[in-house]
Amino acid sequence: MTTRPAKTLETFANPAPHRDFHIHMEIPEFTCLCPKTGQPDFATLMLDYIPEKTCIELKSLKLYIWSFRDQGCFHEAVTNRILDDLVQATKPRFMRLTARFYVRGGIFTNVIAEHRKKNWKPLPQVDLAEFSAAANTRG
Repeated sequence: MTTRPAKTLETFANPAPHRDFHIHMEIPEFTCLCPKTGQPDFATLMLDYIPEKTCIELKSLKLYIWSFRDQGCFHEAVTNRILDDLVQATKPRFMRLTARFYVRGGIFTNVIAEHRKKNWKPLPQVDLAEFSAAANTRG
């Protein structure tokens, strides 16, 4: 069976709907086409969200992101479209999509779009010590 790009976003039940928890995803291989030249644009997408009742299923997200590969899209439009589609699928408490496009014509473009559920207030942040990546290894 061949896997193909798809616009369908699947979800699964939030395993802890009683609490706010942060899901962070990095998607380093986003591609679309420049709507003016048809040349490829490349970006790293960073998705951060606090789910309500559902979470995004990763394989469907991968196929959804892949579906933009042959589409002409302005950076601002595609970032907002992806956020809108993800919000519609998951109805999160909070969602932020950061699109970091690689250089085009000597200019790097970053687009950040956010959604907040009406009347949702984040809990105060608790700052804990950060550990370096090497902290998880033993020598």
